[in-house]
Amino acid sequence: MKFRFTIGKKIALGFGVIVFLTIVSFFFTNVTLNGSREKTREVTEIYNPSVTALKELDNLLNLSRLGATEWLALWTSDIPQKKSLVKLIHEDYPKLKATILELSQKWNSEEQDDIRAILSQIDKIFLKYQEGIMTPLHDMEEYNDALTKFLADQLFEDSYEEHLLIKKKLEELIKEQNSNATKNSTEMFESFSFLNTIVITLGIILFLGGILIAGFTIRSIVQPIQQLKKILLMMGKGILPPDRIKDRNDEIGEMSLALNDLVDGMDRTTQFAKQVGSGNFDSDYRPLSGDDTLGAALLKMREDLRENERVLEAKVIERTEQVVHQKEEIEAKNGELEILYKHVTDSIKYAKRIQEAILPPDSLVKELLPNSFVLYKPKDIVSGDFYWIGQKDGKTMFAAVDCTGHGVPGAFMSIVGHNILKQVVSNNTFSTPAQILDSLNEGVSETLHHGGHEHEEGQAKDGMDISFCTIDFKTLELQYAGAYNPLYIIRKGQLIQTKANKFPIGLFLGEEKKKFTNHTFQLERGDTVYIFSDGYADQFGGPYGRKFMAIPFRVLLMDINKEPIEKQKIILNKTIEDWRGQLDQVDDILVIGVKIP
Repeated sequence: MKFRFTIGKKIALGFGVIVFLTIVSFFFTNVTLNGSREKTREVTEIYNPSVTALKELDNLLNLSRLGATEWLALWTSDIPQKKSLVKLIHEDYPKLKATILELSQKWNSEEQDDIRAILSQIDKIFLKYQEGIMTPLHDMEEYNDALTKFLADQLFEDSYEEHLLIKKKLEELIKEQNSNATKNSTEMFESFSFLNTIVITLGIILFLGGILIAGFTIRSIVQPIQQLKKILLMMGKGILPPDRIKDRNDEIGEMSLALNDLVDGMDRTTQFAKQVGSGNFDSDYRPLSGDDTLGAALLKMREDLRENERVLEAKVIERTEQVVHQKEEIEAKNGELEILYKHVTDSIKYAKRIQEAILPPDSLVKELLPNSFVLYKPKDIVSGDFYWIGQKDGKTMFAAVDCTGHGVPGAFMSIVGHNILKQVVSNNTFSTPAQILDSLNEGVSETLHHGGHEHEEGQAKDGMDISFCTIDFKTLELQYAGAYNPLYIIRKGQLIQTKANKFPIGLFLGEEKKKFTNHTFQLERGDTVYIFSDGYADQFGGPYGRKFMAIPFRVLLMDINKEPIEKQKIILNKTIEDWRGQLDQVDDILVIGVKIP
């Protein structure tokens, strides 16, 4: 069987090399770290403590010699120097001896023999000190005994050579332990240096090997696949590639062969389609195979087109005459529609001027509500929302009104509502918002449903949603009543919401009359009052095409409340326009804000 160096084998070879080098690096690192860990343990747990203990033993030997000298010179028994020598021989030395013997178990046999010999000699010297000096010279009478004193001095002098010999052996042993510690440290650093060399070498090998493997992969896999991708993208756009892919002995080669066959077949199909499209129905075409569905469909299409062309030639002549006649009729109708559209548009624009005439002029707004803004954005040319401002009994009155519908129907309703509201305020003595809305409700109901006829079941209830406020700027008393539309007061960063009654202006005759609720507030300097229609919160937009909603609207008002009142209007307008984006405005928008200075 012929060997095939497939894509899987190529990838496996590349990853195998990397894995092998990684295992080698791990092995050397692990061996070196274990050896270094052992060397470090020997230095920290054996040799360094051994050197410290031996030096302490050397110091203790010197102190014993000094203590023996003081014992010979000081006749009084109860002195600290004598007690120190007793403690040294009976307490300090046994503890240190036990420590050294425990540490020496890790030494070599020669070093163990040396330390045992040194300790044995020290034991003998300390025994001589006890028996020849400390015991005989115990009190004043013994110091006065010339023979006892002489023997003690002679013993001390005779032990000097032995003392020097012990110190010499002890110094040699200390040097050996220091040498062992240095040797182990050197070996540990050498192993780390070796590890560093190994890691750097393997790192370079891995880096160069990675580059070679990446280059090999790109050359043998990525580049051919990119070429296949390029050809497929060209074919996806309907472009036949001029080049063909070279044969290969792997899976990409098999795909390349199939793709080359497909390109050749598409080329023949394209030439055939061009011939048929130009009217050459006798052009030759050979399908790719007996199962070539597209080829069979093209042959069938050629026959169908041949037949259709004969039929169409006959129909074209007949239809041409009809089209010419219809074109003349359509042009005549279009002229009539353009005239009609202009009349309707002109009428609506005139209605806009009428509607704008009923709105309070800017001068009146500035006079009665000097520190305020009105954001008024009709959905169409004319609007179903309107705002009203007036003055009565020393109080400033203002309202935001949302009539049923928008456009022309809403505009008619707004004119009706404006006229009735104006009459109610002018022709009555009462001035509370609730009383005004009760009278407005009755007037709108009678106007929209006059004649006493019974209304069909399910008929829509035309009417208005409204927020109506009065402010006495001398006492800062605010009164409010509303149909569906609430009142917001923002005071010191906190929003106070007053809900409206849940029924509109404009009930049917015969229904039970409902009374509106009057709300009274004592305003403070710095408060801001907001009334509005539902158009702002109901506007669709944002990244997901959802409504703006009431809660974000309240948060927005709280965020901009500290800004100057005119800037608040600019921010509100920009925010809703950015939110709307490319979507249509869904309803009329009206927001009124009043800042209490």
